Amino acid sequence: MQQTTSPKGLSGFALKYLALALMVLDHIEYFFAYTGKIPIFLSMAGRLSAPLFLFCVIEGFVHTHDRKKYFLRIYLLSVFMGAVQFSFYNLGAVLVRPDGFFPQNQMLASFSILIVVLQGFDWCTRRKWGPGLCAILIPVLLPFAVSALMAAFPSPACGFTLNLLAFTLLPLHTFIMDGGTATLIFGVVLYLFRKNRKAQAAAFVAVCILWDIVRLRLLAPSLRMTDFFTTAYEWMEIFAVIPMLCYNGTRGRGCGRFFYWFYPAHIYILYALSCILYGIIV
Repeated sequence: MQQTTSPKGLSGFALKYLALALMVLDHIEYFFAYTGKIPIFLSMAGRLSAPLFLFCVIEGFVHTHDRKKYFLRIYLLSVFMGAVQFSFYNLGAVLVRPDGFFPQNQMLASFSILIVVLQGFDWCTRRKWGPGLCAILIPVLLPFAVSALMAAFPSPACGFTLNLLAFTLLPLHTFIMDGGTATLIFGVVLYLFRKNRKAQAAAFVAVCILWDIVRLRLLAPSLRMTDFFTTAYEWMEIFAVIPMLCYNGTRGRGCGRFFYWFYPAHIYILYALSCILYGIIV
Protein backbone atom coordinates (compact mmCIF):
# COMPACT_ATOMS: atom_id res chain seq x y z
CA MET A 1 0.00 0.00 0.00
CA GLN A 2 1.45 3.34 -1.06
CA GLN A 3 1.75 5.96 1.65
CA THR A 4 1.17 9.60 0.86
CA THR A 5 3.24 12.26 2.53
CA SER A 6 2.34 15.87 3.07
CA PRO A 7 4.32 18.31 0.92
CA LYS A 8 7.10 20.14 2.72
CA GLY A 9 6.49 23.68 3.85
CA LEU A 10 3.58 25.56 5.36
CA SER A 11 -0.01 25.03 4.31
CA GLY A 12 -2.52 27.83 4.03
CA PHE A 13 -3.98 27.04 7.45
CA ALA A 14 -0.49 26.90 8.99
CA LEU A 15 0.19 30.41 7.66
CA LYS A 16 -3.14 31.59 9.09
CA TYR A 17 -2.42 30.13 12.53
CA LEU A 18 1.02 31.75 12.50
CA ALA A 19 -0.53 35.08 11.49
CA LEU A 20 -3.17 34.69 14.19
CA ALA A 21 -0.58 34.09 16.93
CA LEU A 22 1.45 37.11 15.80
CA MET A 23 -1.72 39.21 15.63
CA VAL A 24 -2.60 38.36 19.24
CA LEU A 25 0.90 39.38 20.37
CA ASP A 26 0.55 42.65 18.47
CA HIS A 27 -2.87 43.38 19.96
CA ILE A 28 -1.73 42.62 23.50
CA GLU A 29 0.77 45.46 23.07
CA TYR A 30 -1.86 47.58 21.30
CA PHE A 31 -4.48 47.32 24.05
CA PHE A 32 -2.23 47.23 27.12
CA ALA A 33 0.63 49.55 26.13
CA TYR A 34 -0.70 52.12 28.60
CA THR A 35 0.53 49.93 31.46
CA GLY A 36 4.14 50.49 30.42
CA LYS A 37 4.78 46.80 31.08
CA ILE A 38 4.35 45.35 27.59
CA PRO A 39 7.60 44.95 25.58
CA ILE A 40 7.57 46.66 22.21
CA PHE A 41 8.95 43.55 20.47
CA LEU A 42 5.45 42.05 20.65
CA SER A 43 4.26 44.75 18.28
CA MET A 44 7.38 44.35 16.13
CA ALA A 45 6.67 40.64 15.74
CA GLY A 46 3.06 41.52 15.02
CA ARG A 47 4.10 43.47 11.90
CA LEU A 48 4.23 40.12 10.09
CA SER A 49 0.60 39.30 10.84
CA ALA A 50 -1.25 41.59 8.42
CA PRO A 51 0.93 40.71 5.37
CA LEU A 52 0.46 36.99 6.10
CA PHE A 53 -3.31 37.35 6.35
CA LEU A 54 -3.20 39.45 3.20
CA PHE A 55 -1.27 36.71 1.42
CA CYS A 56 -3.84 34.14 2.58
CA VAL A 57 -6.75 36.33 1.44
CA ILE A 58 -5.26 36.52 -2.05
CA GLU A 59 -4.69 32.76 -2.16
CA GLY A 60 -8.25 32.25 -0.97
CA PHE A 61 -9.58 34.62 -3.63
CA VAL A 62 -7.63 32.84 -6.39
CA HIS A 63 -8.59 29.30 -5.36
CA THR A 64 -12.10 29.60 -3.87
CA HIS A 65 -14.96 27.94 -5.76
CA ASP A 66 -17.42 30.68 -4.76
CA ARG A 67 -15.94 34.18 -4.81
CA LYS A 68 -19.25 35.82 -4.01
CA LYS A 69 -19.62 33.80 -0.80
CA TYR A 70 -15.95 34.37 0.02
CA PHE A 71 -16.37 38.12 -0.36
CA LEU A 72 -19.63 38.29 1.58
CA ARG A 73 -18.14 36.54 4.63
CA ILE A 74 -15.43 39.16 4.89
CA TYR A 75 -17.62 42.09 3.86
CA LEU A 76 -20.50 41.43 6.26
CA LEU A 77 -18.13 41.11 9.21
CA SER A 78 -16.43 44.33 8.11
CA VAL A 79 -19.82 46.09 8.06
CA PHE A 80 -20.52 44.90 11.60
CA MET A 81 -17.10 46.03 12.85
CA GLY A 82 -17.48 49.32 10.98
CA ALA A 83 -20.77 49.94 12.77
CA VAL A 84 -19.03 49.30 16.10
CA GLN A 85 -16.23 51.64 15.06
CA PHE A 86 -18.76 54.33 14.15
CA SER A 87 -20.38 53.88 17.56
CA PHE A 88 -17.06 54.56 19.29
CA TYR A 89 -16.88 57.91 17.54
CA ASN A 90 -20.49 58.85 18.27
CA LEU A 91 -21.03 57.27 21.71
CA GLY A 92 -17.60 57.99 23.10
CA ALA A 93 -18.71 58.82 26.63
CA VAL A 94 -20.19 55.35 26.97
CA LEU A 95 -17.79 53.13 25.04
CA VAL A 96 -14.38 54.79 25.00
CA ARG A 97 -11.74 53.99 27.64
CA PRO A 98 -11.20 56.85 30.12
CA ASP A 99 -7.88 57.77 28.50
CA GLY A 100 -9.66 58.31 25.18
CA PHE A 101 -8.44 55.08 23.58
CA PHE A 102 -10.67 52.80 21.54
CA PRO A 103 -9.87 50.10 18.94
CA GLN A 104 -9.61 51.13 15.30
CA ASN A 105 -9.25 47.70 13.74
CA GLN A 106 -10.80 47.63 10.27
CA MET A 107 -8.56 45.20 8.40
CA LEU A 108 -11.58 43.27 7.10
CA ALA A 109 -12.83 46.45 5.44
CA SER A 110 -9.43 46.80 3.75
CA PHE A 111 -9.68 43.20 2.54
CA SER A 112 -13.20 43.79 1.22
CA ILE A 113 -12.04 46.71 -0.92
CA LEU A 114 -9.08 44.70 -2.16
CA ILE A 115 -11.21 41.72 -3.22
CA VAL A 116 -13.40 43.99 -5.36
CA VAL A 117 -10.31 45.44 -7.05
CA LEU A 118 -8.82 41.97 -7.61
CA GLN A 119 -12.06 40.83 -9.20
CA GLY A 120 -11.71 43.82 -11.51
CA PHE A 121 -8.23 42.68 -12.54
CA ASP A 122 -9.61 39.18 -13.15
CA TRP A 123 -12.39 40.51 -15.36
CA CYS A 124 -9.91 42.62 -17.34
CA THR A 125 -7.72 39.57 -18.02
CA ARG A 126 -10.82 37.94 -19.51
CA ARG A 127 -11.49 41.06 -21.62
CA LYS A 128 -14.53 42.12 -19.60
CA TRP A 129 -13.27 45.67 -19.69
CA GLY A 130 -16.43 47.47 -18.56
CA PRO A 131 -17.07 45.71 -15.24
CA GLY A 132 -13.34 45.17 -14.76
CA LEU A 133 -12.37 48.83 -14.96
CA CYS A 134 -15.36 49.82 -12.83
CA ALA A 135 -14.39 47.30 -10.13
CA ILE A 136 -10.85 48.70 -10.10
CA LEU A 137 -11.49 52.42 -10.41
CA ILE A 138 -14.62 52.91 -8.29
CA PRO A 139 -13.12 51.62 -4.99
CA VAL A 140 -9.89 53.55 -5.68
CA LEU A 141 -11.60 56.85 -6.53
CA LEU A 142 -14.62 56.63 -4.21
CA PRO A 143 -12.89 58.31 -1.22
CA PHE A 144 -12.21 61.41 -3.31
CA ALA A 145 -15.84 61.56 -4.47
CA VAL A 146 -17.07 61.28 -0.88
CA SER A 147 -14.67 64.00 0.25
CA ALA A 148 -15.97 66.24 -2.54
CA LEU A 149 -19.56 65.57 -1.43
CA MET A 150 -18.70 66.41 2.17
CA ALA A 151 -17.14 69.69 1.02
CA ALA A 152 -20.09 70.52 -1.26
CA PHE A 153 -22.74 69.66 1.35
CA PRO A 154 -21.24 70.48 4.76
CA SER A 155 -24.46 69.96 6.71
CA PRO A 156 -24.29 67.76 9.85
CA ALA A 157 -26.92 65.39 8.45
CA CYS A 158 -24.98 64.85 5.22
CA GLY A 159 -21.71 64.39 7.10
CA PHE A 160 -23.30 61.90 9.48
CA THR A 161 -24.80 59.86 6.63
CA LEU A 162 -21.63 59.79 4.53
CA ASN A 163 -19.50 58.86 7.54
CA LEU A 164 -21.88 56.07 8.48
CA LEU A 165 -21.71 54.70 4.94
CA ALA A 166 -17.90 55.02 4.90
CA PHE A 167 -17.62 52.99 8.08
CA THR A 168 -20.12 50.31 7.05
CA LEU A 169 -21.53 49.66 3.58
CA LEU A 170 -19.04 51.65 1.49
CA PRO A 171 -15.62 51.42 3.17
CA LEU A 172 -13.08 53.92 1.87
CA HIS A 173 -9.43 52.94 1.72
CA THR A 174 -8.18 56.42 2.66
CA PHE A 175 -10.45 56.56 5.73
CA ILE A 176 -9.29 53.26 7.23
CA MET A 177 -6.69 53.45 10.01
CA ASP A 178 -5.90 49.72 9.99
CA GLY A 179 -4.61 48.78 6.56
CA GLY A 180 -6.37 51.06 4.15
CA THR A 181 -4.45 52.32 1.13
CA ALA A 182 -1.28 50.42 2.05
CA THR A 183 -3.18 47.12 2.18
CA LEU A 184 -4.72 47.87 -1.21
CA ILE A 185 -1.32 48.57 -2.79
CA PHE A 186 0.45 45.62 -1.15
CA GLY A 187 -2.42 43.30 -2.05
CA VAL A 188 -2.39 44.27 -5.72
CA VAL A 189 1.38 43.71 -5.86
CA LEU A 190 1.10 40.27 -4.24
CA TYR A 191 -1.70 39.35 -6.65
CA LEU A 192 0.07 40.48 -9.82
CA PHE A 193 3.24 38.52 -8.93
CA ARG A 194 1.45 35.48 -7.47
CA LYS A 195 2.63 33.07 -10.19
CA ASN A 196 6.29 33.54 -9.29
CA ARG A 197 6.81 33.24 -5.54
CA LYS A 198 10.34 34.68 -5.50
CA ALA A 199 9.37 37.63 -7.67
CA GLN A 200 6.30 38.10 -5.47
CA ALA A 201 8.47 38.25 -2.34
CA ALA A 202 10.94 40.66 -3.94
CA ALA A 203 8.17 42.96 -5.19
CA PHE A 204 6.51 42.96 -1.76
CA VAL A 205 9.79 43.89 -0.02
CA ALA A 206 10.47 46.67 -2.53
CA VAL A 207 7.00 48.19 -2.18
CA CYS A 208 7.12 47.94 1.61
CA ILE A 209 10.44 49.77 1.73
CA LEU A 210 9.14 52.50 -0.58
CA TRP A 211 5.92 52.87 1.41
CA ASP A 212 7.21 52.51 4.97
CA ILE A 213 10.70 54.01 4.82
CA VAL A 214 10.94 56.35 1.84
CA ARG A 215 7.43 57.74 2.44
CA LEU A 216 8.13 58.31 6.13
CA ARG A 217 11.45 60.00 5.36
CA LEU A 218 9.67 62.36 2.97
CA LEU A 219 6.82 63.11 5.39
CA ALA A 220 9.04 63.34 8.46
CA PRO A 221 12.56 64.35 7.37
CA SER A 222 13.64 64.66 11.02
CA LEU A 223 13.42 60.88 11.40
CA ARG A 224 16.76 59.23 12.12
CA MET A 225 17.75 55.78 10.90
CA THR A 226 17.72 54.57 14.50
CA ASP A 227 14.02 55.49 14.70
CA PHE A 228 13.25 52.67 12.31
CA PHE A 229 14.28 50.25 15.05
CA THR A 230 12.43 51.96 17.89
CA THR A 231 9.26 53.86 16.90
CA ALA A 232 8.95 53.64 13.10
CA TYR A 233 9.17 49.87 12.73
CA GLU A 234 6.31 49.24 10.27
CA TRP A 235 8.92 48.19 7.70
CA MET A 236 9.53 45.00 9.68
CA GLU A 237 6.56 43.53 7.85
CA ILE A 238 9.03 42.66 5.08
CA PHE A 239 10.03 39.61 7.15
CA ALA A 240 6.61 38.13 6.35
CA VAL A 241 8.12 37.00 3.04
CA ILE A 242 10.00 34.25 4.91
CA PRO A 243 6.87 32.23 5.78
CA MET A 244 5.33 33.26 2.45
CA LEU A 245 8.21 31.55 0.65
CA CYS A 246 7.61 28.46 2.79
CA TYR A 247 4.02 28.16 1.53
CA ASN A 248 3.54 24.77 -0.13
CA GLY A 249 0.42 25.64 -2.09
CA THR A 250 -1.93 23.39 -0.10
CA ARG A 251 -4.93 24.41 1.96
CA GLY A 252 -4.11 22.22 4.93
CA ARG A 253 -6.45 21.24 7.74
CA GLY A 254 -8.42 23.66 9.85
CA CYS A 255 -11.72 25.45 10.31
CA GLY A 256 -12.00 28.43 8.01
CA ARG A 257 -14.86 30.03 9.93
CA PHE A 258 -12.75 30.15 13.07
CA PHE A 259 -10.58 32.91 11.65
CA TYR A 260 -13.54 35.03 10.57
CA TRP A 261 -15.03 35.08 14.07
CA PHE A 262 -11.80 35.10 16.06
CA TYR A 263 -10.75 38.46 14.62
CA PRO A 264 -13.62 40.61 15.99
CA ALA A 265 -14.10 38.46 19.10
CA HIS A 266 -10.52 38.76 20.37
CA ILE A 267 -10.43 42.50 19.64
CA TYR A 268 -13.50 43.30 21.71
CA ILE A 269 -12.51 40.90 24.50
CA LEU A 270 -9.03 42.41 24.77
CA TYR A 271 -10.50 45.91 24.67
CA ALA A 272 -12.98 45.08 27.46
CA LEU A 273 -10.17 43.60 29.56
CA SER A 274 -8.04 46.68 28.97
CA CYS A 275 -10.91 48.89 30.18
CA ILE A 276 -11.37 46.78 33.31
CA LEU A 277 -7.64 46.79 34.07
CA TYR A 278 -7.44 50.52 33.44
CA GLY A 279 -10.13 51.11 36.04
CA ILE A 280 -8.17 49.05 38.55
CA ILE A 281 -4.64 50.38 38.16
CA VAL A 282 -5.25 54.02 37.19
